[in-house]
Amino acid sequence: MILIKKYNNLTIYIFISINPAFMTKFIKKDDIDSKWFEIDAKNAVVGRLATIVSKIIRGKNKNTYTPHMDHGDFVVVKNVDQIKFTGNKFKNKKYYRHTGYPGGIKEITPERLHKIKPGETLKLAVKRMLPSGPLAKKQLTKLKIYSGSNHPHEAQNPQLIDINKLNKKNIAKN
Repeated sequence: MILIKKYNNLTIYIFISINPAFMTKFIKKDDIDSKWFEIDAKNAVVGRLATIVSKIIRGKNKNTYTPHMDHGDFVVVKNVDQIKFTGNKFKNKKYYRHTGYPGGIKEITPERLHKIKPGETLKLAVKRMLPSGPLAKKQLTKLKIYSGSNHPHEAQNPQLIDINKLNKKNIAKN
């Protein structure tokens, strides 16, 4: 396509090219193929595990990453009851929530939260690493958390990810 503009006695030719070779390629919904990954969280540090999980759930580990699409994979985290915090965060860190009523701020430590719901600390960490909105809620459903070593997703043949091999700091030493 050629645009011709005339200024005084000058004629300017502007070439507008819509060449598919220069356009950004986005993956189509039909081309999305989700895999399943399994992570053993025994003695894993919560924050480091959450970064690995959030990248897989969003699809940032793929070269076809598209920020506005749910292109991530499913992650099964087992042995979440043996997860660790570094330092004194297990006793001193506070999670806040609000009931919606005046003066309705509630706080809970990871230690108390871990006794009530063992996987909730990891879920909160991953949730806060995802962007807010409906897409993040959909991506968070791809995270499956289980306290024991057994889970009902064996039929999907999940790939095992050894987080200790990724970085030795991912496992707590105590």
